[in-house]
Amino acid sequence: MRHGRVRAANDRGTTPTPGKGARILVVGGGYVGMYTALRLQKKLKHELRNGSAEIVVITPDPYMTYQPFLPEAAAGSISPRHVVAPLRRVLPHCRVIVGAVESVDHAKRTALYTTLASSDEGTGPASLPYDELVLAPGSVSRTLPVPGLADHGIGFKTVEEAVGLRNHVIEQLDIASSTRDPAIRDAALTFVFVGGGYAGVEALGELEDMARFAAKHYHNIKPEDLRWVLVEASDRILPEVGPEMGEYTIRELRGRNIDVRLGTRLESCEHRVAVLSDGTRLPTRTVVWTAGVKPSPLLAATDLPLDARGRLTCTAALAVDGTPHAWAAGDAAAVPDVTADEPGRTCAPNAQHAVRQARTLGDNIAASLRGEPLTDYAHAYAGSVASLGLHKGVAHVYGRKLKGYPAWFMHRVYHLSRVPTVNRKARVLTEWTLSGLFKREIVSLGSLERPRAEFELAAGGVPPEDPSAGPPGPTDDPSTDPKGSS
Repeated sequence: MRHGRVRAANDRGTTPTPGKGARILVVGGGYVGMYTALRLQKKLKHELRNGSAEIVVITPDPYMTYQPFLPEAAAGSISPRHVVAPLRRVLPHCRVIVGAVESVDHAKRTALYTTLASSDEGTGPASLPYDELVLAPGSVSRTLPVPGLADHGIGFKTVEEAVGLRNHVIEQLDIASSTRDPAIRDAALTFVFVGGGYAGVEALGELEDMARFAAKHYHNIKPEDLRWVLVEASDRILPEVGPEMGEYTIRELRGRNIDVRLGTRLESCEHRVAVLSDGTRLPTRTVVWTAGVKPSPLLAATDLPLDARGRLTCTAALAVDGTPHAWAAGDAAAVPDVTADEPGRTCAPNAQHAVRQARTLGDNIAASLRGEPLTDYAHAYAGSVASLGLHKGVAHVYGRKLKGYPAWFMHRVYHLSRVPTVNRKARVLTEWTLSGLFKREIVSLGSLERPRAEFELAAGGVPPEDPSAGPPGPTDDPSTDPKGSS
């Protein structure tokens, strides 16, 4: 399909007609899903008006999360509502279904999906026929069989996890401040982050900044009482910004008394004790797992070709290789990098490529429906920027290396330009302005995660246990934690 002319209606054997148009099914509402549907809205205005085309988006959440802002949302610099874009507002000409696609039978052009009402209906998954398929389910956290990880680990991939982690960190300060047990205090003030990529380093940098500021407001906690540990299995962190900036980042973090462990793995976190491969044992109530991602498990429930890493094999035109009417991009797709010198290289699974691929993908689907030539996706990697906390960052952009305040400023400017909708841009900019005039908020709203607990207790029931707490370990004293949460 590369640079070819494709007449999708003829290939299907039917011609879309008003009232029964070509249905484009977009699976996923993340970067690729939302921006592809947004592009299709623009390119297919006439077809959408006369009914010769229909766009259906099936996504687990009714919003798209701008993940580069999750660390700032966790630190309280940005309201969580402003790092998400509501799909129904952004995609007014699309049919948005909040649900999960269970499987895809592309040979029959049907997808099985469930919605929030499926369990109450008791009818099982519904079937949705389609003409063109866009698979953009994104990725999920890549976990390892580490004992205790499922019980005590905290992810950092969704806005809910970012808000929960902020509440959790502040709650640990409350626990440390109120307990009379030194072991509980030490465990509460020890924070272990696993993974030295963007998510781990940026989350650690922002939260350490926030917690250090918050500690000043406790009468018996000093900022130096907090212990932060970054565990990375390889011999470097932030490989995207290059070796020099990676080494600078390590020096910057260690200069803030953050313990960076390279060439080290998390072996266990059972009983709230993080055991590292170098033999270190760290009693802790906080283990944040950011050790990479993997393609969505949905891809394995399709009849489409996958590569060795479980991604869809695609052409440079973002079509699934050898499979007419199927398209993909982003984390779920192995897209050839036509700008690379070495053959066989694929585009990195990051937001920089995903947003640009979505634009090309929308153009190519519209061109395919009209029998027009397709365009190969080509984008030379511009570089990377990373925030290390307020006024601190690193950047390697177009060969130029920046650090400190200039890199942090570039990080903010770049991501402000990329966050979707003018509404969100204005709100984020306003919050940044206000945060420069006023001090940080240090309030924990942990009850947001268990909003019915108090009422159930008042009504004579037993409040639901915080799922992140797990069974008490040797460093736990339930009597010192009235909320029963970690």
